Amino acid sequence: MKLIVGLGNPGADYEGTRHNVGFELVDRLASAHGITLDERIKGVRALVGRGRIAEEPVLLVKPLTYMNVSGEAVLALAKRELVEKGEENTERLAVENILVICDDIHLPVGKVRLRAQGSSGGQNGLKSVASQLATQNFARVRIGVGEPPPDSQIEWVLGRFGRADRLVIDDVLIIAMGAVEVWTAHGIERAMNRFNSAN
Repeated sequence: MKLIVGLGNPGADYEGTRHNVGFELVDRLASAHGITLDERIKGVRALVGRGRIAEEPVLLVKPLTYMNVSGEAVLALAKRELVEKGEENTERLAVENILVICDDIHLPVGKVRLRAQGSSGGQNGLKSVASQLATQNFARVRIGVGEPPPDSQIEWVLGRFGRADRLVIDDVLIIAMGAVEVWTAHGIERAMNRFNSAN
């Protein structure tokens, strides 16, 4: 089972904000692949949808913990998957089966960058996931939302895209869906080779 986790903040106040492009991509994947994001798992603060992408079983995940503590839901789901498979050592997480999707203020609007591992780059959701999993060796898809004006990072990521940028993001989410599908079927190296050079 592969965990595809979109980062964002729950609630109508945050819909369409720069910080929520991870949620948007998961919603689009769910719609494209007939997966319903309505499952609530006891002890896990997240919306979950079970289904298949590229013939592989997946869990689509939207943590409901707010961005800065997103890792709590990711860790709980990763451990639950091990328990359900009968693994005795639930500390040995299969991080190669986890993909995290988030916004990135260090990339131009609409740029997609895949990485097999790495630092959080100041993205608090990624930082939380790395802290909870006790590793940075998990794949991630970063979607550029543009650099904020000086001293305005919080307002920027919690703000909504202007009209022109919104059109760019709508187009790039289609590309990012393809990147996730290739990761699901073939792994991060193939996805990086194909999509990091293409956008």
